[in-house]
Amino acid sequence: MPSPADIPAPPPGCPAHNSGKGIPLYTADFADDPQAHYEYMRGFGVAAPVELAPGVDASLVTDYAAALHVLQNPDVFGRDSRRWRALNEGRIPANSPVLPMMAFRPGPLFTDGPEHLRLRQAMTDSLAKIDSRWVTRLGERIAKYLIEQFKGRGTVDLVREYAQVLPLLVFNELFGCPADVGDRVVFGISGIFDGTDAERANKVLGEALFELVTLKRKEPGEDVISWLMQHPAGLTDEEMIPQIIQLIGGGTEPLANLIASALAVLLSEETIAGLHSGGLLVEDAVNEVLWNSAPIANYATHFPLQDVELSGYRLDAGDPVLISFAAANTDPNLSGDRQTLSKRAHLAWGAGPHACPAKDPALLISVQAIENLLKDLPDIELAVPSENLAYRPGPFHRALSSLPARFTPVRTSQRENATRTAVRTAGGPRTEDASAPQKGKFWSGFLAWMKG
Repeated sequence: MPSPADIPAPPPGCPAHNSGKGIPLYTADFADDPQAHYEYMRGFGVAAPVELAPGVDASLVTDYAAALHVLQNPDVFGRDSRRWRALNEGRIPANSPVLPMMAFRPGPLFTDGPEHLRLRQAMTDSLAKIDSRWVTRLGERIAKYLIEQFKGRGTVDLVREYAQVLPLLVFNELFGCPADVGDRVVFGISGIFDGTDAERANKVLGEALFELVTLKRKEPGEDVISWLMQHPAGLTDEEMIPQIIQLIGGGTEPLANLIASALAVLLSEETIAGLHSGGLLVEDAVNEVLWNSAPIANYATHFPLQDVELSGYRLDAGDPVLISFAAANTDPNLSGDRQTLSKRAHLAWGAGPHACPAKDPALLISVQAIENLLKDLPDIELAVPSENLAYRPGPFHRALSSLPARFTPVRTSQRENATRTAVRTAGGPRTEDASAPQKGKFWSGFLAWMKG
């Protein structure tokens, strides 16, 4: 462990020097410049003390090799948060905003050993049944639908009106959601991640998923939810809800952040200038984000099964240990690998037994979403300088607050106008003043658009 003299000065605005306090990950200062904070954290060793929310302390692993060690050794570092000592002792506020991401649920994210293997196998086997050609066609249709909602305006917030919504609609289709259920799923998951009326959003989401599970028990179809239910693992309804929540949470928020951040890279003035001389491809932009701005920056909560030292840094049994994918990927010791931008070396998808089970469809959806937008709106560009883009505060994600863009308005045909009217009649997205549409009705709007 380094001495205090070895630790660099904290970045501007960081209160980490306060006695007994970890580095807070939930502030606007951290969101403004996380890399400066990670550099400061490296002064503590392979991990550093952090505060995930007021009163919630943890250790954050910032070293690439140490992160791999934690991720690949479940016999030493478990994922079952029922081991969380501070929570068990009543020291975590009951209304803490990080509890939904850290408290135990009976799903693969929070289990270890044979139980984890059983639950994860059900998920991976069900995801393996997804036809990539189906996803491709679906992604094209959803992108076209979303673009049609704003292409006549000439302006758009690519976060709220495109990147956040597209993955949700893809998953609604993969889940076989009816119109009303799908609208409530979109509203619920968006509200949870946005932090706007999160309690109501969580209630709406839970009720919608319970209704979906009940429906699929009675009327199974060719969809991921039905395949999960039919799996030999024999998932109960109690196990189904956490499985679905993990699929939605792991498949929407990271994808939204990845799509938005890659678009920010591609639409920057520097990149646009380079494209004229054979510059950055979409896959390159996505890979750059996965390396340098991991969509889920700090997560994969582990709990040491006993007191342990990690390359000289003490970790106590039952205290949360998180992996900083963002810091590990920018570890100065990785300069050689980073220069090649190896698609396999970064940790953005995790590693070990809990690695993301859906990275291939996730990459397909992300790349296609970006390509469809650039194809339909070839002159789209950022409406503000890239250095003015802001990020949402939060301990776990790296997420743009907005991504304002402009382009030459595209005239809509008479048929498209008629279809848009039908969508609005069905309760689909509305733009009352050139602002973003209401996300809560996107799914029924998309289904009406498809019929039109």
